[in-house]
Amino acid sequence: MKRIVTRLCIALVLGGFLLSCTDDFTELNTDPKNFTTDAITSSEYPLFVQRALYTPNFLPFDSARGPFQLWHSLFSDVYANYFATTAPNFDSDQFILVGGWLNGAYRYFYSRSAPNIKFAEDTALELGFDLENAMMKVWRVYAYHRVTDYWGPIPYSNFGNLENQVSYDSQQDIYNDFFTTLAEAITVLQSNAGGTSFLGGNDVIFGGDVDKWTKFANTLRLRLAMRVKYVDPALSQSNAEAAISGGVMTSNDDNALIQTNLNFTNSYTTITQWGEFRMSGDMESILKGYQDPRVATYYAPATTPDAADDPAGVDFPYEGMRNGQTAESKATTPFNDLASNMAGPYTLGGDPGPAWIVMAAAEAYFLRAEAALEGWAAGGTAEDLYNQGITQSHLQHGYDGTNLSGDDYVTSGLTPAAIDGSNPAVSTVPVAYNAAGSAEAQLEQIITQKWIALWPDSEEAYAERRRTGYPVLYDRLNTLNPNIAVDEIPRRMTYTATEFADNTEEVNAAISNLLGGPDLGTTKLWWDAKN
Repeated sequence: MKRIVTRLCIALVLGGFLLSCTDDFTELNTDPKNFTTDAITSSEYPLFVQRALYTPNFLPFDSARGPFQLWHSLFSDVYANYFATTAPNFDSDQFILVGGWLNGAYRYFYSRSAPNIKFAEDTALELGFDLENAMMKVWRVYAYHRVTDYWGPIPYSNFGNLENQVSYDSQQDIYNDFFTTLAEAITVLQSNAGGTSFLGGNDVIFGGDVDKWTKFANTLRLRLAMRVKYVDPALSQSNAEAAISGGVMTSNDDNALIQTNLNFTNSYTTITQWGEFRMSGDMESILKGYQDPRVATYYAPATTPDAADDPAGVDFPYEGMRNGQTAESKATTPFNDLASNMAGPYTLGGDPGPAWIVMAAAEAYFLRAEAALEGWAAGGTAEDLYNQGITQSHLQHGYDGTNLSGDDYVTSGLTPAAIDGSNPAVSTVPVAYNAAGSAEAQLEQIITQKWIALWPDSEEAYAERRRTGYPVLYDRLNTLNPNIAVDEIPRRMTYTATEFADNTEEVNAAISNLLGGPDLGTTKLWWDAKN
């Protein structure tokens, strides 16, 4: 990508703290390191870290709302089945991998997020900020794993090489580098245990708390270790056990959250104003069947709810809609009234909105539960860790562990429910851990509860659907993609027009030599190897 990936365009205006990418900084692009060492000191550096932390999660004060919709809302939100689209022309919900939308998402990452992270990481190294360099290494892994988990092979190790063509790395090589990078960063973080970075409040996630960065790094390592379980069990086990022994998140005090403000708002507060999506039928079936109180934190009551299918003795005004509605159906049915919007805090225009959840302790428990299910050293039994994951998720959102009937949630035998007279329950998986069940049945329980707890991190939920096949969710009502049937989901995103235009030789080489199949949504990623 001549104008995006290869030129590392960093226009720095310290007084206004603006970071953008233009063609006007040829000298900077020729020798960015000279600019760095001459212009950036410890007093300015924290501002660039702040920017690097905001941009991958679409929280800057400029035009990130569009990329958020193109990347997160129109693809992973509907492929994780957290939401279904109500806009008639949104064909991604019927498995069309809309090229223009993907191009906008890809361009955003490589013109905004990637340069910010590289600048913060490289500058820390040049200025001898070893601790901050370790923090930015962890953040690089976090940001890039979401990109490779969308596309597979991507420009990674050669990003910012100042050449007109940038080669791709295989996903296997990228993941191997992730594990190496995290191990190196964790060593530095652990050597500074109990310390605080001079970044202070510019570290918008942990305020410079080194111990929390260490737990985040280990939890991220555990997430990625479990991601490769089916393709490389030995690599998975060694990294999972190292992460757990190194110390992962164990309470909601450890959660990685980005607090919002009027300059850095939760992008959902913007796109909910457009009225283009609503709660999925899958979420209704599962949350209603489990009588899950978290539904009130996630979604708002529908404008015109249907009480006919509510659980006995329980008022449940939250309604979902099936994914894959035709354009005609969406144009003629008032789904915006019949199905639930996001909960109130996500819909207040002009308000900062809820904190953005980067990673939470509940996920760490579900990851450990899966590791324990494999017989690995996870610091507890699969059942105990599963129950703790549910408990932490409830506590995270202010609930006491009871369901909507006032009964204990984790020991409940409740299962998903029908969403109406035409759509039976999405699955039969119970809440109470089935210790006598098969390992696969227990895995389904773990991932189903993990899917609920991850909301609204649909990028992670979508990756886990592909990796494990869980949770079991409704088929699409319709598909417009001849390669993807209604009972399947896209396994990856297709490469973008910008790459074919500007990085032609390398993207074609990646397809031929690294991808493992044609540039289609049906080609599985390297780690997507479950039989």
